[in-house]
Amino acid sequence: MPSTSLTSFAPAAHAARHLDLSDYVGAAGWARLPAAVRRRFGAGHPDVDYTGRMDLRCSGIGRIYACLSRAFGSPLTGLQARGLAATVRVRGNGQGGVVWERLFGDAANGAAGAATVRSTKEPGMGGPGGQLTERTDGGLAMALDVFEEDGALVFQSRRFFLALGPLRIPVPQWLSPGQCRVTHTDLGGGDFRFTLSMQHPLWGETFHQSGIFADPLQVE
Repeated sequence: MPSTSLTSFAPAAHAARHLDLSDYVGAAGWARLPAAVRRRFGAGHPDVDYTGRMDLRCSGIGRIYACLSRAFGSPLTGLQARGLAATVRVRGNGQGGVVWERLFGDAANGAAGAATVRSTKEPGMGGPGGQLTERTDGGLAMALDVFEEDGALVFQSRRFFLALGPLRIPVPQWLSPGQCRVTHTDLGGGDFRFTLSMQHPLWGETFHQSGIFADPLQVE
């Protein structure tokens, strides 16, 4: 179980203007990824909107976590749906990070039953070659391992913490929603599958999301 002591945190001074995930995956793993995946996640990739449809489910415990997460910018959604329209907006923040905003349903127009989840991927404490950090607007964050597996790009949480100014406050594993694993799998023809699963050591799978999206910038 992680320590509950406070530690100071300062972003890597040498953070690149554009986040380049090849630094985290490593040369060998990066070379095994399809060219389309390398383009979507490499340095200098353009801002883009991906549209698609998703299946979302969460357990009863997951819905509790979703409610509690409202205090931290609502990084979790308790929506239960199949074939729900979704848009993913990817934007560089000009500070070496990338903002991922996921709009479920007609969230862009404030429709009832819709939801928006936003987080920023940015260099972690160790900088390139170390762990990546994903942080919500409310300060809930996780340290990520990034690697290639069977031709897919995988993000897998190692620990959760609260980022409050210069402080990192570790979140014990049993208080977290579970280990988060996100897989980006290229399907060819400009399509890719996004899959997210969160597995808690006591409660099992708390969240599962999967969907297929179209890449408007795909060049065949």
